[in-house]
Amino acid sequence: MSHPPSSAPPAGDIRTLQWDTDPSVLQLQADSDLGRRLLRLGASKITQVDFLPREVVSYSKETQTPLTAHLSEEEEEEDEEMTEMKPGPELEQQDDDDNKETKEGVFPVLRELTEEERQQILHSSEFQSFFDCSIRVMERALAEDSDIFFDYSGRDLEDKEGDLAGGSSLSFSRLFYDEHWSKHRVITCLDWSLQYPELLVASYNNNEDAPHEPDGVALVWNIKFKKTTPEYIFHCQSPVVSVGFARFHPNLVVGGTYSGQIVLWDNRSHRRTPVQRTPLSAAAHTHPVYCVNVVGTQNANNLITVSTDGRMCSWSLDMLSQPQESMELVYNKSKPVAVTGMAFPTGDVNNYVVGSEEGTVYTASRHGSKAGICEMFEGHQGPVTGISCHNAVGPVDFSHLFVTSSFDWTVKLWSTKHNKPLYSFEDNADYVYDVMWSPVHPALFAAVDGMGRLDLWNLNNDTEVPTASVTIEGTSALNRVRWSSGGKEVAVGDSEGRVWIYDTGEMIPFGFPTRHSLITAGASV
Repeated sequence: MSHPPSSAPPAGDIRTLQWDTDPSVLQLQADSDLGRRLLRLGASKITQVDFLPREVVSYSKETQTPLTAHLSEEEEEEDEEMTEMKPGPELEQQDDDDNKETKEGVFPVLRELTEEERQQILHSSEFQSFFDCSIRVMERALAEDSDIFFDYSGRDLEDKEGDLAGGSSLSFSRLFYDEHWSKHRVITCLDWSLQYPELLVASYNNNEDAPHEPDGVALVWNIKFKKTTPEYIFHCQSPVVSVGFARFHPNLVVGGTYSGQIVLWDNRSHRRTPVQRTPLSAAAHTHPVYCVNVVGTQNANNLITVSTDGRMCSWSLDMLSQPQESMELVYNKSKPVAVTGMAFPTGDVNNYVVGSEEGTVYTASRHGSKAGICEMFEGHQGPVTGISCHNAVGPVDFSHLFVTSSFDWTVKLWSTKHNKPLYSFEDNADYVYDVMWSPVHPALFAAVDGMGRLDLWNLNNDTEVPTASVTIEGTSALNRVRWSSGGKEVAVGDSEGRVWIYDTGEMIPFGFPTRHSLITAGASV
């Protein structure tokens, strides 16, 4: 039988004691050791070891580039000057005592720009681009006057119910006029943008009361916003007698001048003067260019111009130094044609019709065996002032129809299939200055005259009197009329430099000309 150890382990020594596993032996041992000293446990010596914390690597999402790499030369010079002017310990202590309230941050003293530096910034292209864009945004914001108290329940409209029910087919919408650029100038041409339907360009003649101002002006107006200033202002040295947005080139505006030059403006440029212009030479136009028209497709298009010198030119908008094609418009190889108006039928880039100063209308072709003047149409007793081809697309082809206006107080309906007028509209009592077919309504066209009257003729309703008519306030003559691309607005320009916008309304019935209406107008179908 084994016995427990003869002596107990010393205090503070923690060791495992070996005992027999027999319970009887344990009991005897316990009885015999009652008088012995009980064992005491004590704390052992602890050795503390410090481990370094685990390093956590973090990265900033900002660009890992020193700040000094972004400093310009001027800022570096300012830093050097600030370093040289850094105060000593005594001054620093004094500054700390004086500026105890600004201990959170010390702001550097801003240096005032010199006049030369200020002018350099104001004339920089970056500042010009920023200011040009910002001024338009601010003008649009300041011009808006939305009614925040509008009640959609309809209670506010109860008093106006009678006026709404009896709405007019022609309602005045906007008036565009600039005191500086429009005053004492005559509207010579109008055109709507196809890419941006809210933009309208108007060309103006010279202002005889301001000899130091540019003779030719073209202003781009915006009907989308209520601001009263032009979106863009363009001008040149010669009066602009024709203008148009360059189709397929939304940033370009083409103008024909009284001197015979073709000018090209770009709204991406900060210049108000043309970015390109044709030379004054015998190879191009030498008389007023009353017709500018871009025809073709997106990948193949040309600028077609016709002048009263009897010359038709085809240009590339990329190069206006010389025309790609030039043709003398002569009837019967002997009679020069002084063209005052030109129009292309829908979808046709080769055949076109022109009006002349002697009142005769001609058909012509750009290419082919019959290039030049083809046929002559006689009917007007005065110069042709406007000409427009039917361009509303529908189930029936009316592309052979066109209308003309003249100084003989009439508007005439023609067909390229007949050499005489189909019908003559004779409700005016003054010069009829312009006429244009509606781009969406196949039976509707608009005309303006010297008495300030705008007429809408609907062949489905009547051919004796206009379907709708409005007279502009005052005695100003209306020189030009143009439909918007959507056919909901019509713009007219007067002899005082004002552009009037009218809404056609919903009372004009839509529909294609019927057989009865066309026969009434003298057409055979």
